[in-house]
Amino acid sequence: MSWLSRLAERQMQKARLRGELQGLEGEGKPLPDRPGDAFVSAGDAVGFRIMAEAGVLPEEIVLKKEAARLRDMLAGEPDADRRKAVMAELAQVEMRQAMAEEARRKFLRD
Repeated sequence: MSWLSRLAERQMQKARLRGELQGLEGEGKPLPDRPGDAFVSAGDAVGFRIMAEAGVLPEEIVLKKEAARLRDMLAGEPDADRRKAVMAELAQVEMRQAMAEEARRKFLRD
């Protein structure tokens, strides 16, 4: 366990003993399953969660959902011409998603 983890655990234990962790939203319930958080940094995951709770989604998440919708549409499309159009749209959305992700990474580096 790192020194930061030990420090965080110690602070949480102090807060628990003072009763500061009682009555919080979700108390006594398991933590929500957030498998998508495994693919982003902890800081990004927290930021995304705060934005989602406020009803705001970052552009890259909106584009990720759109890409998933287009993939589903593509899987069930029997018409070859329509498949080509959906594939072209999917490529555009995936490119915009990659650009949004890169812009966020660049912003965080600077």
